Amino acid sequence: MKGLDPEGTLAESALLIVRVRLAELRAFTPRALDPDAVEVRHDMRIAAKRLRYVLETTAPAFGRAASDGARTVRRLQDLLGEIHDCDVMLPRVAEHAATLRAQDAEAVRASASRAARDLDPGAVAAAPNLDRYRGLEALTAYLEARRRVLFERFTREWDRLEARGFAGSLLSSLDPSQQAPAGPKDGAAP
Repeated sequence: MKGLDPEGTLAESALLIVRVRLAELRAFTPRALDPDAVEVRHDMRIAAKRLRYVLETTAPAFGRAASDGARTVRRLQDLLGEIHDCDVMLPRVAEHAATLRAQDAEAVRASASRAARDLDPGAVAAAPNLDRYRGLEALTAYLEARRRVLFERFTREWDRLEARGFAGSLLSSLDPSQQAPAGPKDGAAP
């Protein structure tokens, strides 16, 4: 990462990395708040993972603030991952349904003679996958509904994090120059 000072302290270097990773995460908005921005949210999830790993790794140096920040970012990362799972499954289910329809069309066509001028509507009874469509349609409806619920939760969570100033609070809690100096131990004079 550019700008790291090899002679600097762990806290200084880690703080720079956290700043960069946090800026990277936040740069995906407002595009990630578009329901159709599938790839943007996937990239945002990766950015959240990077930030989380930095916070987890540096928690011994930063303490509770890094641990709390990592937990918050992990929840966001997990939520984005659940949305992405729906985004990935929906086209797979559609592709599987298309394959079954193609198999059924072939089976129905095969039920008629080569010389047939038309096809009797009753020939659809020869379709081997008719019972499978209901399950795939139900799965599609579930995945679409779940994705909407999770996406709405994501937008609420992101709005809540932004409203409470998560990024600024995290940075100020990690930055030693922003914290009050420790007082003398046991009342002893400095």
